[in-house]
Amino acid sequence: MNNNFRAVSILLVLFLFLASCNLPTSGESEGSSLTAAAQTIAALTSATPGLPIPTFTPFGGVTLTPSATLAVSTIPPVATATSNCNIMQFITDVTYPDGTIVTPGSGFTKTWRLKNVGTCTWTPSYAAVFSSGNSMNGPSTQALVGNVNPGQTVDLSVNLTAPGSPGDYTGNWRLRDGSGVLFGQFYVQIKSQNPAVATNTSAPVFAVTSVNYSLGTWNDGSHTNCPRVTANITTNAAGTVTYHWTRSDSSSSSTSTLVFGSAGTQSINYDWALGSVWAGTTSWVGIYIDGPNHQDFSHLEFTTACTTP
Repeated sequence: MNNNFRAVSILLVLFLFLASCNLPTSGESEGSSLTAAAQTIAALTSATPGLPIPTFTPFGGVTLTPSATLAVSTIPPVATATSNCNIMQFITDVTYPDGTIVTPGSGFTKTWRLKNVGTCTWTPSYAAVFSSGNSMNGPSTQALVGNVNPGQTVDLSVNLTAPGSPGDYTGNWRLRDGSGVLFGQFYVQIKSQNPAVATNTSAPVFAVTSVNYSLGTWNDGSHTNCPRVTANITTNAAGTVTYHWTRSDSSSSSTSTLVFGSAGTQSINYDWALGSVWAGTTSWVGIYIDGPNHQDFSHLEFTTACTTP
């Protein structure tokens, strides 16, 4: 503090001395002399870091302030927000969960359930694209069959073939928008190997051998002549079948079970309260056998819908 005061005092004396020595001559203005003195003070001040820069009013109310360089803070630019247009959420493996055993060389249909959690609608210009791993003889791209609005889910299926050599195989897939931008990731993972052979060769390995469909109607207090699809499931032996229903609007039911005491056929119904506005439009309902086959048994198409009571 004392050192700074002493320095300022010295500068003040120097200023007065310079001012007296630089009184204007006949060809020089008072302002130019004072300016030269002020510039001298600024040069001395800059040579002494941390020293405050004084302001003087020596003559005639004219204020002289030595020039100083000001440090300017640069504000960093605001980061651009990440796009929320195309965002995919994997929901579940509808068919062939990870590690499912598939006979080498046999075909199978892999289905994923995906959800659009972005802000853009997925249109038929969007497609599933094989990205890496083993393609399992599947298509390189497969277009979506309809629109998937934000917040909606879709069951996306591709037909694949298990590799002929036994082993574990994984195929990675992504979605691609209409501009060719890839996003999201999902995969299929199977074990290609021959199924275990039963020790008793007279007893067949339990399996669903066929599913046949028929169309009827159902009614209640608020619905009339709504479509009812009946699935007739046939097995070759005793066992428990697990299955779920699928339909054309990409929705599906929860998994259910059906117990067979012996080889034979059992029938189950699916009632759909399909609004009358859909009359004449092709809709479909089908069965997927989760166990023991892990197999899609096609579906039944129809154009009927509920009528007004």
